[in-house]
Amino acid sequence: MKDKLRVQNFIEEKVPAAMREAKTPGLSIAIVVEGDVVYAEGFGARDPARGLPATPDTLYGIGSCTKSFVAMAIMQLVEQGRLRLDDPVSKHVPFKIGLPGDPVTVHHLLTHSSGIPSLATSTVALHRGIGLDTGVPWGGVDDFYRLVNGAQDEIAGVPGSRFFYNNAGYRMLGHVIQEVSGEPFHEYITGKILDPLGMAKTTLVKEEYERDPDKIVPHWKKPDGSVIPTDFPYPNVPDNPEFSFIAAAGGIISSVRDLTRYLVVNMEGGRLEDRRVLSPESVAKMQTLHVERPPNLHGRYGYGYGWGITEDFLGHKMVSHGGSILVSTAHLTFIPDLKLGVAMAANSAGLAYSTIAEGVFAALMGEDPMEAVPALRIQEKMRTLKGTYEAYKGLSRLKVLSRAGLLYLEQKGPFTDALVPLIPEDDRLETNKFHILTAGVRQPVEFVVSSLSDIDLYIERYRYHKRG
Repeated sequence: MKDKLRVQNFIEEKVPAAMREAKTPGLSIAIVVEGDVVYAEGFGARDPARGLPATPDTLYGIGSCTKSFVAMAIMQLVEQGRLRLDDPVSKHVPFKIGLPGDPVTVHHLLTHSSGIPSLATSTVALHRGIGLDTGVPWGGVDDFYRLVNGAQDEIAGVPGSRFFYNNAGYRMLGHVIQEVSGEPFHEYITGKILDPLGMAKTTLVKEEYERDPDKIVPHWKKPDGSVIPTDFPYPNVPDNPEFSFIAAAGGIISSVRDLTRYLVVNMEGGRLEDRRVLSPESVAKMQTLHVERPPNLHGRYGYGYGWGITEDFLGHKMVSHGGSILVSTAHLTFIPDLKLGVAMAANSAGLAYSTIAEGVFAALMGEDPMEAVPALRIQEKMRTLKGTYEAYKGLSRLKVLSRAGLLYLEQKGPFTDALVPLIPEDDRLETNKFHILTAGVRQPVEFVVSSLSDIDLYIERYRYHKRG
């Protein structure tokens, strides 16, 4: 492996630290370089109660990483002439809403550009799966389309005009696959993608997951920070084969070692060893930026078919997708021209996957991750600044907290109970200047860092000193 020691040191420093910060019980990671798995490891416990370790073969729910499998299946049917990307979705499934003269097409669903905001179908499905009930009827195909087709007034744009991430759209694509192929969605994905790629442990069937001895116990991370074991939230799709396509938004279960095979086929133009599941032209179309999204820290960013596309990561296109079923998460990332890929999964939510993957790529490319990856520098800056601060003689105290990618000021006392976000003056935190809003008025906040043990915080009339 290129820069093997640098990569290993980065992973074994950053992964445990990220797990501690996110309160993640178990995580698995695998790295593939030019078709070979060069690193595969588990961290923590797949089942903390029984003290069972996470391994590269541990099964996780990979959530929305499933979407690229759906897109691959759609492209297979397009190549066979059984489906067109410009087909109206209503040609194949009972989708009834839209704007006159501007039908929602298969292409629009693949790119999340239907003009329909999220209809929260995954909120309904996943909450039901862990024992919570939204009150929305949810039992099968008819209930799904009642929910979707009742959303005419939610349409917010002409198809193709803007990006709205929409799990219902990918469920409908799963239904399109089911209707066009004549097979339940899970059987099509298994027979036409998983089996040909030799992904022997990967499944959409909950019963198969439950029989595997090397599987996670999913963990529900509550708003108060506590993490508790819970059920796997997707149903056993063979029990209701007509509604098998519920799994199209995020129902695949896999291991990081199996997922390296999938990464390879996407980096090799649809081929793995002597097996081909898609043409190079179709794979290229999946990895083309079709719909623009707000720029990320590397610049131009958008969505292809089932993949997020970063056009310039250290001079190379980077293709990625994350996934969450609330109690299990995953992330797939690869750089097609360098043939570098990373698969990660964990048995809870909240881990900074993309930052870890970018650091791995930087190390593989011979770069210092802390210098090359802006998100790593931002994280390090936030760790430096957070803590407890005191003004003169401790007469005023506050805390700087880090939550969901932002710093917050927290102040509690006999007359105060406040939590306000610190809004950075620059996206990359290259300065130590922030502001807060007081009744809509910007109020400057500045950190002065003399050393890691000598940090002052200035807010309006006060000067605070970091104490811990």
